[in-house]
Amino acid sequence: MSTEVEKGDGVHRGSPGGPVVVDRYTAGARINHWITAVSLVLLALSGLALFSPVLYPLSGLFGGGSTTRMLHPWIGVVLFVSFMGLFFRFFRLNLWEHTDSVWLSRLRDVLAGDENKLPEVGKYNAGQKMVFWSMSLLILVLITSGVVIWDQYFAEYFTIDQRRIAVLVHSITAIVAICVWIVHVYAAIWVRGTISAMTRGQVTGGWAWRHHRKWLKELVAGK
Repeated sequence: MSTEVEKGDGVHRGSPGGPVVVDRYTAGARINHWITAVSLVLLALSGLALFSPVLYPLSGLFGGGSTTRMLHPWIGVVLFVSFMGLFFRFFRLNLWEHTDSVWLSRLRDVLAGDENKLPEVGKYNAGQKMVFWSMSLLILVLITSGVVIWDQYFAEYFTIDQRRIAVLVHSITAIVAICVWIVHVYAAIWVRGTISAMTRGQVTGGWAWRHHRKWLKELVAGK
């Protein structure tokens, strides 16, 4: 199987004589994605409530300050485990290639929506790959620093100075992760038809041809 194609990807017609439909994500992949997404949102809200007194009212979403403090690290564990599922499912499809560097060098054409000037890309373009690897690194730093400051279970294993540094690293990393997540969501909304891939698991043949032509060609050739 090509490195650009995942098991479960396929091309078919939605109905006899109807338009071409492309299967992009399996039900398992979509469930995995939404668990990760919901965990990340809950983690951001609870983390912001603990981050600043100004944002403390957000703790009301979780039943108060003490409950928020108790739930926050466990939500982090759920996020880490869920994202690991996505990582091992998709990391091969996100390996960097020469065409990704070319795609990135023509970012002006990307923003202008002139994809005819861009190289054909596989299942993921350079922007999506950058989000994937950024979140992989950020979540790893978050879970590592989070363990250091999880006083209930790990306080005796780290010094006060180590915990202070971990709090700073954790906070900065969380802010960066939230920014990357915002970019990810904005891009999904900006490229019309993208969200349906993670709700229904399918995209139109026209969408695949325009945005991920190499991937579509490989699907058709494989079929």
